[in-house]
Amino acid sequence: MPTLSKDSIEVTVEASGIAVGVVLIDGCVNSQSPKELLAEIEKAVKGISLQDPEGEARRVAVRNMLRHGRYKPTGRGKPASEYLVRAASEGNFPQINVLADINNLVSLVSKFPISIIDLELAAANTYQVRFGVEGESYVFNPSGQEMELQDLLLVASLDRPLANPVKDCQATKTSDKTTKALGFLYGPSSLASELQVATRWMADLIAEFTGANVSHWMQINP
Repeated sequence: MPTLSKDSIEVTVEASGIAVGVVLIDGCVNSQSPKELLAEIEKAVKGISLQDPEGEARRVAVRNMLRHGRYKPTGRGKPASEYLVRAASEGNFPQINVLADINNLVSLVSKFPISIIDLELAAANTYQVRFGVEGESYVFNPSGQEMELQDLLLVASLDRPLANPVKDCQATKTSDKTTKALGFLYGPSSLASELQVATRWMADLIAEFTGANVSHWMQINP
């Protein structure tokens, strides 16, 4: 099982055929997005087209990455990146806070789903990227709705699942109180070079717009 380790954070990738970009964020100010970032988002949203052959190929590849066991990435189980493309095309692109907005911008443009967890809420230094097992679930929104995680690609600490490419766990989502966070970009190993570009871009944006110390790295598990 390939392991990534940096600055006391260890990420073990247990799922084969998966590339994972990791962004470690320390000392961020997670307030509203500045106008310069909002301008980048607006430009990206205006440039989105549903008739994009390259984007369609990426969408299919990401969906296929999530086809595992009983999990089918359709309906409400689609990757979050697909929701963002649809929201942009319909003029409903979300604006939340700077970390979430950077997450959504990079995901919209790259077509890769991304998770960001609050490290202090996660309260762990060791994480696994793996497929969910029978009986695993978590609450994903403030109203208490639960998501079953069996066979879905996810990020977990040693004792609980925390995030996945569709919907992240409510308990560890970032907020205006977040100062330390960990981002995960998910892609098939066949698109590892493209994922690496997206990971670097995300790290650069976070460093520029939050004032955080940011490091990033990747793991490819064939």
